[in-house]
Amino acid sequence: MDHGITAREKGRDVFYFVKWSPLALAERWTINAKVPAVGGIYEIYWMDDHKHLRLLSVGDTHFGGLRSELRRLTDPELVADGPVRKILEDEEVWFRYAPTNSAKVMADVLWFYFSTYFPENPGVEHSGRYENIYLQESAPDKLIWVP
Repeated sequence: MDHGITAREKGRDVFYFVKWSPLALAERWTINAKVPAVGGIYEIYWMDDHKHLRLLSVGDTHFGGLRSELRRLTDPELVADGPVRKILEDEEVWFRYAPTNSAKVMADVLWFYFSTYFPENPGVEHSGRYENIYLQESAPDKLIWVP
């Protein structure tokens, strides 16, 4: 697999490298065919009228894996009525993911992203193993999204 999360520890610091999968249109056939049934992190976006990607969801999944979680979160038939379902029904929805089976790695990486995306209230905790968490990412697509 050419994407995933690796880590390098240096004392009480950790340096994560996240290599994202290519962005893909969230269609059940694409997800079933290409997304592995392993743990990992994901991001889901929707395309607005100006052709800008907007972040819809970021998260992790342990049991059941990325395949089932992305299917569940991007299929309007599986989502309760509300604004998210409306987006799923009316807009193009895209996703990307980075596999890892470590719950502690997922906690650290998600904490980094949430602290960056939502600094006023990240809402998640890191694993507590490190004093400092650093992250570098790589993606085959040049992704620019609008908050």
